[in-house]
Amino acid sequence: MHPSGRYFGTNSRISGVMPVVGITLMIALLGAACGNTVRTAVLDLPSRPADAPGGDAFADYIRDLDLEAREERIYAEIARGNVPSSLRTLVPVEMIGEIDGRKHRVTIWVTPDYLSVGSDDDFFLTPLSPQTAQRIADLVDAAIPTSRMVDAIWASAKVRLDPAPIPPSPEMTTVPVFEGHNRTIRAQRYRHKAGAAALVAGHKKDVVVTAALATQPDKVAIYGWHRADGQPIQPLYTGHSDRWVDYSHGIRLVDRAILVDGTPRDIFDTLRNEQLAPLLSDDGVIERPRYESLAR
Repeated sequence: MHPSGRYFGTNSRISGVMPVVGITLMIALLGAACGNTVRTAVLDLPSRPADAPGGDAFADYIRDLDLEAREERIYAEIARGNVPSSLRTLVPVEMIGEIDGRKHRVTIWVTPDYLSVGSDDDFFLTPLSPQTAQRIADLVDAAIPTSRMVDAIWASAKVRLDPAPIPPSPEMTTVPVFEGHNRTIRAQRYRHKAGAAALVAGHKKDVVVTAALATQPDKVAIYGWHRADGQPIQPLYTGHSDRWVDYSHGIRLVDRAILVDGTPRDIFDTLRNEQLAPLLSDDGVIERPRYESLAR
């Protein structure tokens, strides 16, 4: 068991405590020592209900709701398992960092795409406030990434989509604009022949955590939307209120269970560790690597 009380191992559920961990933990460590990542992380959500609406129908349902009501419906759909099957199995991403002249290898596990409601063929990518994003992350024992993680995810992505900005307007925070951008991304995936479970990046800005939020508790941090040359359109930015949610925002989840040089660790503990935090964060230690969740 990790000191935080969480278990790690092969086929661990992202939020689950496994009753038998010795063998699976040994397999994970042996695999890491051999240079192989054998652990599988999955979102611990119910199976998708037979009566669950597809993405288009769900978007139509929430189109005229205010932010609070809309996000409550999104949370409820995700909590009951109305997410694409391809989103459930997380993808390992390797990160290499150097501390005091020594290289370290970190493995994180991330959702292959941003959070969405619906099925593999009919999905609706859901921009969210950081509070609701954190509420969903807490539900499945996940974390919200840092900008350094976002860079690593883009570098590892099998499919890199070009950003598709929409001219700024008051409508950019509305569901119809979300839907239009969603259709653009679906078309991009089709042109790239992106498999449903492929690690995809470049098509959204990420909601991220950063040390700067410690002095700006009412803000949201965003970063990313990488161009083909790897440079992000959006530098790390904390100028928006945490109630600002526009079409360009995406929520990618990262499993709290990570490996640092083959040793299982908790991502929050690592971000709070003065020696290890630079492996995951460009701004060093993040004492509170999460947003306040508006749990109901």
